[in-house]
Amino acid sequence: MFDYDAELVRYNAHLQAAADIQPDDLVLDIGCGAGQTSRQAARSAREGSVMGVDVSREMVERARLLAEEEGVGNVSFVHADAQTHRFEPQGFTVTISRYGTMFFADPVAAFTNIGSALRPGARLVQLVWQAADRQDWVTAIRAGIAGDRPLPPGLLGGPFSLADRTVTRHLLAAAGFDDVEVTEVHEPIQYGADAADAHAALLDLGMIDFLAPDLDGASAAQAPDRLRTVLEAHDGADGVWFDSACWLVTARWGR
Repeated sequence: MFDYDAELVRYNAHLQAAADIQPDDLVLDIGCGAGQTSRQAARSAREGSVMGVDVSREMVERARLLAEEEGVGNVSFVHADAQTHRFEPQGFTVTISRYGTMFFADPVAAFTNIGSALRPGARLVQLVWQAADRQDWVTAIRAGIAGDRPLPPGLLGGPFSLADRTVTRHLLAAAGFDDVEVTEVHEPIQYGADAADAHAALLDLGMIDFLAPDLDGASAAQAPDRLRTVLEAHDGADGVWFDSACWLVTARWGR
């Protein structure tokens, strides 16, 4: 299982600071993954509670196990799609998401559904990626394995679907959120303790297919070796790091 918590360690502090979870908060964590952000929120909301939601059953099971091992009792996890899941109406005072909202098929409908679970004035705090060409982990790896070919059009969506801050503001406003603020944040992300570790992780993650689906047979066969070369160039004393850029998006539920 790819370690997203290690990858995003530098961004996690930004999310926690912006969320500013209070002791009595009722928190909804969208796309909670293995539950790190949920457990951290639960420790802050010691008189409240946290629900983590993710579409990956494997991640949810891992999240439950880690919460039990760490003795975090005021957190629960649900295997569900936040776009359509029937949440308890007005059941939460804060919703957070660390890169868990970019894959919605219908963002307005999805954010409206999430909003229905929030109390009036409840806060939304999320991190989303800026555009693909602002990410060193995209451009450097893509160039290393595919040369100077332009980025494939498919990379304009997917994890970068909320990269346009104006569009994101309009989507949230259309869904019923007010006071939308979008702040730029830059941090490096880590792919492994060393090049070998990162190589295995990115192959398991399917990074070559994601960043270079347009390679022909010969180039595709050479891609793993080219990926290793890129990773070795980014291998430092404390791991393999690539620059990145995201938006910190905050808003309040206005309905």
